[in-house]
Amino acid sequence: VRNSRDVGKNKGATRGGKKGSRKRVIDPFLRKEWYDLVAPAHFTERSFGQTLVTRTTGKKIASDSLKGRVYTINLADLQGDENLSYRTLKLKCEDVNGKECLTNFYGMDFTTEKLRSLVRKWQQIVECSVDVKTTDGYILRVFGMAFTKKQPRQQKKTAYAQSAQLRAIRQQMMKVITEQCTSCDLKALVVKFTSEAISKEMESAAQRVFPIQNVFIRKVKLIRDSPSRVAVLAAMHDSTKVAEAGRTVERKETA
Repeated sequence: VRNSRDVGKNKGATRGGKKGSRKRVIDPFLRKEWYDLVAPAHFTERSFGQTLVTRTTGKKIASDSLKGRVYTINLADLQGDENLSYRTLKLKCEDVNGKECLTNFYGMDFTTEKLRSLVRKWQQIVECSVDVKTTDGYILRVFGMAFTKKQPRQQKKTAYAQSAQLRAIRQQMMKVITEQCTSCDLKALVVKFTSEAISKEMESAAQRVFPIQNVFIRKVKLIRDSPSRVAVLAAMHDSTKVAEAGRTVERKETA
């Protein structure tokens, strides 16, 4: 007697399928290759890692898969200085030269532990953000940050400023950021960011309104690329101009 449950079943099929029908498992890493990541020339340590990509097969080009990737790196690793470990940089792969990925500046940020260490009781935080355009056509959004502090010989526990004073401090910070960022190209601006030159200018300008401390450029975001970014990338990786681009920026003395 034939069981109704056997209707439609393949009597010739054995458990596990036919012999030799299993698909060969190929290690996916055999089809990949490594590329070196190269930072712009004004950093001390230019090679900061490697990235993995599938080899060129057919119409899928390996360099096209690499372009546009964004890498986050600590500034202390790029400059060889542990005192700069509170900053992280974002570098974007713009071009591929052989086995090297040429990167350009894409953004900057604070580490979480540094930001939380600055926030304390009995003081106020003053924040601002400005959209600026460099001389070579890049549009950046720059975020500034400062904290109030006690006046000399102050007995009061709190260091709170009035709302009018906070507005005046914010205006001074925005003015300095606009003047410093719109007067140079991206290459010189990155040097100003990493050397804290703009932060010192902001502190000097806003100190006349109310005592402040811990003044920093907290964050930088790239809003729009330059139309001539190919020429800018070549200038960023030109090692013959490292000494000029990496020189110390001196703060102007104000009367």
